Amino acid sequence: MYFRDKVSYQPLPLPDRVGLPEDEARAAAERFRDYMRKRHTVRDFRPDPVAAEIIAACVEAAGTAPSGANHQPWHFVAISDPAMKAQIRAAAEEEERAFYEGGAGDEWLKALEPIGTGVSKPHLDIAPWLVVVFAQRYGVTRDGHRYKNYYVPESVGIATGFLIAALHHAGLSTLTHTPNPMKFLNALCSRPESEKPVMILAVGHPAADATVPAVAKIKKSLPEILTLCEG
Repeated sequence: MYFRDKVSYQPLPLPDRVGLPEDEARAAAERFRDYMRKRHTVRDFRPDPVAAEIIAACVEAAGTAPSGANHQPWHFVAISDPAMKAQIRAAAEEEERAFYEGGAGDEWLKALEPIGTGVSKPHLDIAPWLVVVFAQRYGVTRDGHRYKNYYVPESVGIATGFLIAALHHAGLSTLTHTPNPMKFLNALCSRPESEKPVMILAVGHPAADATVPAVAKIKKSLPEILTLCEG
């Protein structure tokens, strides 16, 4: 949170303590790991509505993420309006068409082949919600003063991870969509030029015949992603 006037450091007693005995902590960590293993990116959604209050609560959870200088350089626009979703799909498919027809190199297209992606993005219409994640490159106070944000990509990435985990915790599935550029989203979502759209999350319940790419179930082993440097 940015304050134009000087605000001095004031320590507060830790408001919440969630520590657990070691055995309980180990069990809790393993339960969470196992639950997150059930998170799957899907492209096939049911059109069934999802209450706005559920989306709002998940975004509030994302807003608790740590950020550079606590500036919280993010904004989330949650869209259920069919006309807006149709505009997003049309614009996204236009950008994807350019990508697949020459904008991407052969290596990139080869990497995407096992994932099964393509130009057509029906999920952007069908999913009951699209959540557009904006990164605030700089902030502007109500009186027009511009200030710098810090570690914006890192901060927004952490908050987006919180959001995906919260949506999964609420029993919802997601699909991350990251075409570049996505400048049309600023005008569509009435967001200022200081913000950059970095991701669209399609959110909803998976269709009865939903599938996932087989390769998506292949995860790196723990030794490949963890190095322990114990004393």
